Amino acid sequence: MYDEATLDALRGPLATLAEGHADLPAFQARQGVDLAEPLQALAERLQDNYPYAHPFYAGQMLKPPAPIARAAYSLAMYVNPNNHALDGGRATSALEKEAVAELAAMCGWGQHLGHLCSGGTVANMEALWVAGRETGGAAIVASEQAHYTHSRLSAVLQLPFFAVASDRCGRLDPVALEQLLQSEKIGTVVVTLGTTSSGAVDPLPAVLALQQSYGFRVHVDAAYGGYYQLVDTLGASATAAFAAIDQADSIVIDPHKHGLQPYGCGCVLFRDPAVGRHYRHESPYTYFTSDELHLGEISLECSRPGAAAAALWATQRQLPLQPGGEFSAGLAKSRAAALALYHRLQDSANNIALFEPELDIVVWAPEAASLAEVSRLSQRLFDGCARAGLHLALLSLPAELLREYSPELTGSESEVTCLRSCLMKPEHLEWLDRIWQCYSGVQQGL
Repeated sequence: MYDEATLDALRGPLATLAEGHADLPAFQARQGVDLAEPLQALAERLQDNYPYAHPFYAGQMLKPPAPIARAAYSLAMYVNPNNHALDGGRATSALEKEAVAELAAMCGWGQHLGHLCSGGTVANMEALWVAGRETGGAAIVASEQAHYTHSRLSAVLQLPFFAVASDRCGRLDPVALEQLLQSEKIGTVVVTLGTTSSGAVDPLPAVLALQQSYGFRVHVDAAYGGYYQLVDTLGASATAAFAAIDQADSIVIDPHKHGLQPYGCGCVLFRDPAVGRHYRHESPYTYFTSDELHLGEISLECSRPGAAAAALWATQRQLPLQPGGEFSAGLAKSRAAALALYHRLQDSANNIALFEPELDIVVWAPEAASLAEVSRLSQRLFDGCARAGLHLALLSLPAELLREYSPELTGSESEVTCLRSCLMKPEHLEWLDRIWQCYSGVQQGL
C-alpha cells in the first residue's frame, strides 16, 4: 500500500524544477531544524486510520490516489502555486485549463466553462448559484435519494427546494417530477448520475424530455459516477443516461473520487461559457500581469491549490480518459466486483439484495422478521466484520423501500439500517472471494 518508489521518482524532476530558476542569485531557504522527529510522530498518529488503500476496506468512498498523482502533487508543492490568479500559478493555471478541458471532452463538450475546486459540495454550490441567477431565483428540485447537500446549498443560496420521490431502484421518478412541475415553478432539476447512497443513476433522458415541455435547467451531479461514462459494461438505463450527459446545462465531477486524485479536487463544468458573466468582479490589487481570462474570474473560491491541477494533469497524461483504456478498465473491474457481490447476496439464504448495482456500490440487508431486527443485525455484522478486518458501511433507508424487496417485514419504523459496500478499487474484484468468506463467516457466527 505504501511504496517508496514514488519518492525515488521525484529526485530527477526536482532537479529539473530547480533549473528553471538557476539564473537567480544564490539563495538558501530556511530549513527545519529536525524533520525526522515530527514526521515520525506524525506517522505514528496516522496509524489511527482505517486501511483505506487495502481491498478489505470496502466501506465509504475512499479511493487511494494514483502514485503519479501523489508524486505530481508533491512536486508542485515545492512551488506551492495558487491558481486563483495567473500571478500565483502561471504553469498550474495552464495545466488546470488543459485537465478540465479533457474532463469536458469526456462529457462531449468542446466549448465550455469550468474549473477545479475543493470538492463536489463547492462545485454543486457554484452550479446551483449560476442556475439561480439564470432562472431568476426559481426553485431547485432533486430526488429524495440525491445528496443531502443540494437541499442545504439551496437554503444557503436562498432558493426554494423540493425533493421528489425515487423509484424502487433509488432513481428519480419522472412521473413524480412531472406532477411537481405542473404545480410549482421549477428553475433547475438536479439529475444524479451515481447517488452516494446506492450508486443509482437517475433517468436523464426522461428528465430531458420533460425539459422540452417545462423549460427548466438540467444540472447533472456526477460527482461520484461521472467517470463511469467511459465504461461500456453498464446496464441499458445507466448507459442511456451517460450518453445524454452532453445535453445538461452544468455538470459536476469529483476527480478525488474515481479520478485517482488526493483530496480535495472537484470540478464544475458549464456548457455555455457565457455564464461566466455572473462571476464578474473587480479586484485591482490582485491581477496585474496579464489581460488573459484567469481562473479566479470564473470561480467562487479564491485561493485554490495549483498542486491539485498538477496532479490531475499528470494523472490524465499517464492514464488518458479513453473508453477501453487502462483507466476505464479499472472502473470496469470495480463494477464487475459489485455485480459479483450482488449475485452472491442474491443466492444466499440469509441476505436481502437491494436493487442491482448500476455502478460499484452494493446495498443489502440481513434477512430478519422485523425492521428493528434488520437494523440490529446490520449493526452487529458491521461491527463483527470490522473486528475481522473487513470494513463495510451502514446506510439508513426508508422502511418502505426495503419492503419493496421483503414485504413480510413487520414493524412501524420509518427508517431501517442496512449494509453498504463501495467496491471502488479494481483490486476488489480479485479479493471478492476473501471478502465474501469473511462476511459470511461473521454472519454464520452471529
